[in-house]
Amino acid sequence: MKIILTQDVPKLGASGTIQEVAPGYARNYLIPQGFAAVATRGTIKQVEERQAAEARRIAKQEEELRGLAERIEGTRLDIETRVGEQGRLYGSITAADVAERLSALMGEEIDRRKVDLGESIRTVGEHAVTIRLVGRLAPSIVVNVFDPERVAAEAEEAAAAERAAAEAAAADEADDSDA
Repeated sequence: MKIILTQDVPKLGASGTIQEVAPGYARNYLIPQGFAAVATRGTIKQVEERQAAEARRIAKQEEELRGLAERIEGTRLDIETRVGEQGRLYGSITAADVAERLSALMGEEIDRRKVDLGESIRTVGEHAVTIRLVGRLAPSIVVNVFDPERVAAEAEEAAAAERAAAEAAAADEADDSDA
């Protein structure tokens, strides 16, 4: 039986789509609950016209946002945060945080719902994040999460190791020249 969904139904389809379902499922559940209506020739034509208009709207938005997508693609966001001993964050980096930083960087508003994180970032390091602008436009960025105190400490350790190596090399040279 062909029906038109009036609401999004999990594992079946989105609102406004035409679906083929078992007659009992449609008559006993979907239609009485208000999730669907019987598909007639007239309603099918209306749905097709609505879908065509939606496709045109999405194509127009894709064209408008193509420049923004090209600017966003490959962008690197550095986010400073406090980190615990095992490299886990105090708190987390959310889609709203990424959207806010990206909006400030690009100069255009990026909605947090368009940031596809999966789940919040809770560890230091680089994380690939997709920004779903509209339709097929989905540029990727890299979010680098780090602790400035830890980075400074690591840089200081590296400099100390370098100084120690230089001093050892100088001492070896002095020993070689004495012998």
